[in-house]
Amino acid sequence: MTPAPLIAVIRHVPFESLGSLEDALILEGLKYQYFDLFTGQRPPPVEAISALISLGGPMSANDPLPFLASEIRLLESALRARKPLLGICLGAQLLARTLGARVYPNPVKEIGWFPVELTAEAQADPLFHGLGKTETVFQWHSETFDLPQSSVWLASSDACPHQAFRAKPNAWGLQFHLETTPAMIAEWSAEPVNCGDVSSLVTPPDPGLHVARQLELAGLVFGRWAELVRSKHL
Repeated sequence: MTPAPLIAVIRHVPFESLGSLEDALILEGLKYQYFDLFTGQRPPPVEAISALISLGGPMSANDPLPFLASEIRLLESALRARKPLLGICLGAQLLARTLGARVYPNPVKEIGWFPVELTAEAQADPLFHGLGKTETVFQWHSETFDLPQSSVWLASSDACPHQAFRAKPNAWGLQFHLETTPAMIAEWSAEPVNCGDVSSLVTPPDPGLHVARQLELAGLVFGRWAELVRSKHL
């Protein structure tokens, strides 16, 4: 019997987890393992994994941190091996940087619920097809990135034009946090490392404001990514 695919999930801080993305993996019978490179844990050999997820975090993709350099090397190896990749927020920025694009401060911080506009190309994308032209999603970021060369632009917002892209056949970067649940948003808002961001807001984010639609979107987008991982393993 062929073993179930193993997905490596790179976590940058203890409190940023898969959230609703975990549900999509479980529904497809996919196994995953967290790798906390910030603790000194070694990344997995690319030959031992079927796919790679890079989550968010409060640091910059440009910070000279050894664990980020190690992650970029892993991303490079996974891209060469054509493994399915999914980068979220910091993970998307690291993916963009790995592909040679610039990462830099966004003119404004996007923290809370914001509408994103899907591009025409998104309607033919394996993950985003069939979604609304405009969707409201949760955001928490202060940096952005240029689109990697030869990538497909999938979504934008008024404050941050590059919200999602597809690079290569199997690699996606999402600036927004489609994986967040109300409990995660409440926890992030209480984390000491995020206090500066929260204090800069007129009102803190409402964890449940658009949660029903976001969970629906997460089921579609992450479900399709999980199906892709499963199909590549068959």
